[in-house]
Amino acid sequence: MISYTAAFFLRFEFALPQSMEGLFRLGFLIFLPLKAVSFWAFRLHTARWRMAGIFDLCRLTAANVTASAVAMSVTLMLAGAVFPRSIYILDAALCLLATAGIQLAVRAYWEVFMTRTAENGDTKAILIYGAGACGSMLAKEIRSNVKLKTKVLGFIDDDERKQGSSLTGIPILGAGRDASRIVARLARERRPVREIVIAMPSTTAAQMRSAVAYCRDTGVPFKTLPGLSELLHTQFSRQIRDVSPNDLLGREPVQIDEKRIAHAISGEAVLVTGGCGSIGSELCRQIARFAPRKLVIFDQAESEMYMLALDLRKRHPNLELVTEIGDIFRGSRVKEALTRHAIGAVFHAAAYKHVPLMEENIREAVENNILGTYNVARWAHWAGVKKFVLISSDKAVNPTSIMGVTKRIAEQIVAAIPLDGSTKPGGYVSVRFGNVLGSSGSVIPIFQRQIAAGGPVTVTHEEMRRYFMSISEAVQLVLQASTMGEDSEVFVLDMGEPVRIIDLATNMIRLAGLAPDEDIEIRVTGLRPGEKLYEELQLDGEDILPTLHEKIKRFRSEPPNPADIANWLKQLRALLVQGNRDALKAHLLTLVPEYQGNVPALAGAGPEDPELVAATPAS
Repeated sequence: MISYTAAFFLRFEFALPQSMEGLFRLGFLIFLPLKAVSFWAFRLHTARWRMAGIFDLCRLTAANVTASAVAMSVTLMLAGAVFPRSIYILDAALCLLATAGIQLAVRAYWEVFMTRTAENGDTKAILIYGAGACGSMLAKEIRSNVKLKTKVLGFIDDDERKQGSSLTGIPILGAGRDASRIVARLARERRPVREIVIAMPSTTAAQMRSAVAYCRDTGVPFKTLPGLSELLHTQFSRQIRDVSPNDLLGREPVQIDEKRIAHAISGEAVLVTGGCGSIGSELCRQIARFAPRKLVIFDQAESEMYMLALDLRKRHPNLELVTEIGDIFRGSRVKEALTRHAIGAVFHAAAYKHVPLMEENIREAVENNILGTYNVARWAHWAGVKKFVLISSDKAVNPTSIMGVTKRIAEQIVAAIPLDGSTKPGGYVSVRFGNVLGSSGSVIPIFQRQIAAGGPVTVTHEEMRRYFMSISEAVQLVLQASTMGEDSEVFVLDMGEPVRIIDLATNMIRLAGLAPDEDIEIRVTGLRPGEKLYEELQLDGEDILPTLHEKIKRFRSEPPNPADIANWLKQLRALLVQGNRDALKAHLLTLVPEYQGNVPALAGAGPEDPELVAATPAS
């Protein structure tokens, strides 16, 4: 109403002729309802003016242009050329400026005026490290939300081109190397910095380590913002959080084909062995997202099973969830679980994985990792399971440990199934990957406990290196690989670059605000039995083939002879009855000649011993 009236007064220099009064009233009856309808159609009344941005301005412009164009067309039809043409232009311009100005004024009121009036002694002053899109969004959020009681004093950014400028009206005070000087200067000005927020979710590992070092030197607490993938693929809330060791590794977010995974899982009955472990429980959580017909968790950990089931039922109330308590070494129990639920896909994550413990407990490693895998794979084939995925390890490649040997043999068993030479009903594959951040027994929680206890942090060798990935990332790639396997293949996940364990320990001590070898001692203890300095991902004779996913490689080699594997398993059972550790280990190594550890010297106890073969019970 105001813009239309103002357009007429401007056109006729604030003196409306009597000859124009009729046209003025006619136009008023046309413009007002048409603009109201147009603004309603573009949903302008639903926008939150306090959060107005570029998108809202574009929508506002489109609504005004559409309304003016329609009003002009109708007016030309009813009034003809006698209606002043300049009114169309003046009205459109004034209406756009007025409506945009209203939204801008509301946002300015909340971001500038209300922010200043709300500042008091409880307001927390922060610096934002990173004057990019993420830092800008964070500053805007803080400005528009008075309840946060937070004020941004300035930005820190390492880009020299940004120095001396400002972002959203907030000055860029300097680079990361200047952080200590900036904090000290603000303290002298009686504007003490309470916290630094690192807003660089897509930064590299080296850049994050530098940023952490600069922030630590200031003596001010610091945190970071989660990356986009963390917000999308986990239950993480939209909060600033402490910097974690995973941030220092700087791995790129994994992109997976969720449609393909959903097509493979949706409507299927899926069984996860070892479903209460670190990998198994994350498998269950992610599989549940893809609406399986039924999710069956198979594990012998009663308490963990109960807690996991509570969590899954809370998150997915419509999921048909079944808990099966059992041991994979008991073949009859595995068979019962597979047949009762008409399982279509199996993810076999149950295994003993601690290297030093398995060196001392060879029999248990064999029973669980080898015979347990055989039980699951054998009865899965018998039950017509179409997809079988073994969770393997990089320690299976040129192993130096019993744990690695058992995982390599498990790969061979899965590749050889069925041992009677019949046809598989689907793909039976193995997926290798390295250390998983935060899993039970991994180095990260061990270091955290040692730092909390005041040290020392123990590292077995200065040059020990390991591949790392997050649990979520590993499971996403396992699910992706499960959609690719059509035969007896081994998939290997891209683990990035190996990380020196002593560097990881140093960075974790610094993250805790302490100085390595001053506040917390780093003690080198020497390699334990079965440990390797470097992990490998490929065996000799394995051909590397690409897949549809850049972070997954397919290794294909000559599959083992099913009859040889069947005969080997018969001899293995006989040796378990005898209880001779050295003979048992020697027998294991006949299937893994690439073993690089200590080989027992035995005579007459190998797999070709005719008396042993004759004494072997039928399977």
